[in-house]
Amino acid sequence: MTSDAPTTTTTHPRLAFIGGGVMGEALLAGVLASGWSAEDVSVAEPSAIRANELSAKYGVRAADGNAATVSRVDIVVVAVKPKYIGGVLEDIAGSLRPGTLVISVAAGVTCSFYEERLPAGTAVVRVMPNTPAVIGKGASAISPGTHATEEHLALTERVLAKTGLVVRADEHDLDAVTAISGSGPAYVFYFIDALAEAGVLLGLTRDLSTKLAVATVLGSASLVDETGDHPAILRERVSSPGGTTVAGVSQLDAHGVRAGIVAAATATRDRSLQLAAEAASASHGK
Repeated sequence: MTSDAPTTTTTHPRLAFIGGGVMGEALLAGVLASGWSAEDVSVAEPSAIRANELSAKYGVRAADGNAATVSRVDIVVVAVKPKYIGGVLEDIAGSLRPGTLVISVAAGVTCSFYEERLPAGTAVVRVMPNTPAVIGKGASAISPGTHATEEHLALTERVLAKTGLVVRADEHDLDAVTAISGSGPAYVFYFIDALAEAGVLLGLTRDLSTKLAVATVLGSASLVDETGDHPAILRERVSSPGGTTVAGVSQLDAHGVRAGIVAAATATRDRSLQLAAEAASASHGK
């Protein structure tokens, strides 16, 4: 069975966010930048203070409860922590309009988890975004559930259009996506902090060292992106035989930096799988 695509008489379907944390706000800002009218966007938040803050900042509706909110919209974006997903789905299951698209941005929680708890035929699209979406420089992967059509995927891409790169992926790859782009910004921040700290150790002021570290990461990433060259090739171009760069890279290898990154990504993937299991367990325990 395939659900009907969302129907609306306006260019942009009515949309509600359940959850207004960092990622929820990033996506909210993105849809408004994409042309959605603030009048067509609602935010439901457990904290009335937070809901009113977002309403004042963006002009959107501070919603009056999950169930009442979803009954008025065509798209529902669920942006709460995985452990709360079961309770949210229980709240909204009886109020979803026919043809509503449900977009999940919760790490580790599968489309089937949603489908088992929502009305039969509900279209679900799972998204793994990352925090640079806040400034329109994010990377998101999207995957369709059983009842999501090409039109639902295209609509999800419209929702995410102003947040940065959007790619399609098989759902079984989303835990790996979480490990690379979802949590990847934290690895990069870690590296920038370490590089800046090294500059301080070598005698630079912290301000100067941080500026140089940030500019170096930005420039290097842009060089990979714009040239299309493999990072290893670009690294070799910087590494003169017997030179300073080779001496530095050899120490990264000696200290297991590459192995550490792989281990971090693997641990992140495994934790994503655990979150799915914990969400299921919390839901069944209600």
